[in-house]
Formats: sequence, C-alpha cells, structure tokens
Amino acid sequence: MSLTLATPYAEAPAPASASAPVSAPVLAPRERETLRHIAAGRTYLQTARHMGLSKHTVDAYLRRIRAKLNISSTAELTRLAISLGL
Repeated sequence: MSLTLATPYAEAPAPASASAPVSAPVLAPRERETLRHIAAGRTYLQTARHMGLSKHTVDAYLRRIRAKLNISSTAELTRLAISLGL
C-alpha cells in the first residue's frame, strides 16, 4: 500500500501548466520552526523551552497553522512537515 500526500495545502490553485510546481503554504518562520519541533515528536512544553517561548505561544502558533491550512490533527501536521522537508 502506498501513501500519497494530497496537496490541499497549496495557497493558490496551480496554473494550467503541468510543469509548474505547487506553491508551499505561507507560514511565518516561527510557525515553521514550531511545526518542525512538533513533527519531531516534542511536546508543547519542550518546544516552548527550546524556542524560548511559553507553551501558550506554541499553542497559538499551532492553532494559527491549523486555521491557515485547515488541518485538524497532529498526524496531518506531521505529514505536512514531512512534505515541506522540515
């Protein structure tokens, strides 16, 4: 069985050209860093300590990511992080 990542995370529809790459989701640098830590299996508290933030700020970043990309689970966040090469 093969696992294929659908691309509902693209910000805008891809142009008609088949060779055009799909654009990556627009995440702030700290959102990308937070996503990388969570995808690596760290807890909110571990992520917060590593980034010098409160766990509430980490939670806010993840809520913002979920809202931007219409993601509801940590598994989907992890899949996104892998697809982005984080």
